[in-house]
Amino acid sequence: MKRDLLDVDDLSRDELERVLDLSLVKDHATPLAGCGAALLFEKPSARTRASTEMAVVQLGGHPVTLKNDEIGIDTREPAEDLARLFSGYVSFIGARVFAHSKIERLAANASIPVINLLSDDSHPVQTLADLLTIRSEFGTTQGIRVAYVGDSNNVARSLAIGCSLLGLDCVVSSPDGYTFSKKDLDHLGVVGAIPEQISDPHHAVADTDVIYTDAWYSMGQEEE
Repeated sequence: MKRDLLDVDDLSRDELERVLDLSLVKDHATPLAGCGAALLFEKPSARTRASTEMAVVQLGGHPVTLKNDEIGIDTREPAEDLARLFSGYVSFIGARVFAHSKIERLAANASIPVINLLSDDSHPVQTLADLLTIRSEFGTTQGIRVAYVGDSNNVARSLAIGCSLLGLDCVVSSPDGYTFSKKDLDHLGVVGAIPEQISDPHHAVADTDVIYTDAWYSMGQEEE
């Protein structure tokens, strides 16, 4: 049965710990030998694209990267058709999209695993990298306090879930008008991951082990 990674809570705590354990191993085997990966970028990317391509290569696979002008999700072809098409070509799909519903539709129609490389709702691979950085620095995630300062966006949502799964304390400080929406809080509440929210950033970062900042505005919100 195939598995997808659309947000961090698609992994159990034990699975997330195992991912971090494996990521700390310096000399990897090549489990992706002979495998292709379709990396679909509706949203522009520098860091996520480069790191994902290199990860596939280092694990023995071959990345096939396609930008929005080449795939045109729901303009040239529906997400459903693309999912079925690439299921016959490659071993898994990674996609960076705007609407989270697109990644869900890709996953629902693909017979191969789909990994969310970013959507408007979540950024699970970023959170995996962040948790790995914390684990590498402190040797543990238990009892670590993380303060996130910035827009309560996809990165903040996924970070809150990841921290909850691994026992980190998470505090989020966002300016007025950029705090979590009711929809976000409802979802975070369901998975038991509502972070402490403090409007004053100076108060938020006091007595924390890790200070995390993101872009001052999210992609697509430049005019705001």
